[in-house]
Amino acid sequence: MITTDADAFAAALPVAGRLAGLDVGTKTIGLATSDATRGFATARETLARGAKFAADLAALRAFAAREALVGLVVGLPLSMDGRDSPQTQRVRAFARNCAPLGLPILLWDERWSTAAVERAMIAADVSRAKRAAKVDSLAAAHILEGALARLRAARLGEC
Repeated sequence: MITTDADAFAAALPVAGRLAGLDVGTKTIGLATSDATRGFATARETLARGAKFAADLAALRAFAAREALVGLVVGLPLSMDGRDSPQTQRVRAFARNCAPLGLPILLWDERWSTAAVERAMIAADVSRAKRAAKVDSLAAAHILEGALARLRAARLGEC
């Protein structure tokens, strides 16, 4: 199941279990995970994209098994006016290609995620080299935190 509907995504998940956030780029995939109660997100690692999607899928399959994931939140890079861009279409295709993982997938609006993470790291005086090494996994955590907040609000009846 691939959806942009957080309620449908929540309905497809078990009551507890870890989610992963993915910031999918052309060269890398930033990864983050939640705790089992879905209270917070933690930046994990950045995967280098393979020449073939099969390598990406194998790496994600290993990550999902190692982390006992129950769902994926994939950042959807919509244009500023909310429309699809060429990168949006690539991420949608990436999500469809992840179907063999057998996990529910939520496509989550990620506009400004990388910029927000970059600003926070600059404000914290993180060097350019360290920012480059961490920006993708931190963007994935930012994406996942947004989705987790929405899922918590729905669970509490605030939406």
